[in-house]
Amino acid sequence: MIARPPLVVPLLALLALAALTTGLVVDPALVARLDAPVTDGLRAYAADRPTLVAVLRTATDLAATLSFLAVGAAATILFALRRDRPRAWFCATVTVAAPVSWQLGQWLLHRPRPADGFVTIAANGFPSGHTTNAAAAAFAVVLLVWPRVRRTGRLLVVVLAGAGALFIAATRLVLLAHWPVDVIGGVLVAVTVVALAARLWSSRAGGPAAAGPVPGKVSSRDGSCEVRSS
Repeated sequence: MIARPPLVVPLLALLALAALTTGLVVDPALVARLDAPVTDGLRAYAADRPTLVAVLRTATDLAATLSFLAVGAAATILFALRRDRPRAWFCATVTVAAPVSWQLGQWLLHRPRPADGFVTIAANGFPSGHTTNAAAAAFAVVLLVWPRVRRTGRLLVVVLAGAGALFIAATRLVLLAHWPVDVIGGVLVAVTVVALAARLWSSRAGGPAAAGPVPGKVSSRDGSCEVRSS
């Protein structure tokens, strides 16, 4: 069973992503001026902390595309072996659609990364691929676990998953691998992709008819139901 987000969730994320993209196309200089104060502050902060930069260079690869694909493939295979087809297809869809989406965005939109960052990457910067991967994995975990745990467990899963995604986003900013808008764009891509995938495959997870016989009713030989008084 997969939690089914309201349709407004992917729609709002998609609208916000469209607004950011439009801003980058129409007036990239304005967006760069908005990004610059945060990036300049992080540059000054990280320049005096080489040990932190070294640690973050390693930690940020937790959300590298290869890691994301490996974990997604493992989850897909696990659910497939358990014959849980909706969740297997959900994991497969997210595993493919998330990296394809951010790579398509970087291919279509020329957005240079911050100059003289602490990592060297040749590709365009919008949206952030690492952030998309991390946020997609976090959101997918929440939707998979949500129907199976109680309120306290749900809160714990949301906090842990959200903290992991925020950590990866922070590494991309501190390492000057991306501008803040790139990271926001990555989150929006992830929310859009995962929410749409959840809505698609949750509808195939079976309905109330699979829950068993209705109390007070028995099936006749011709397949119809009749009410038996108690």
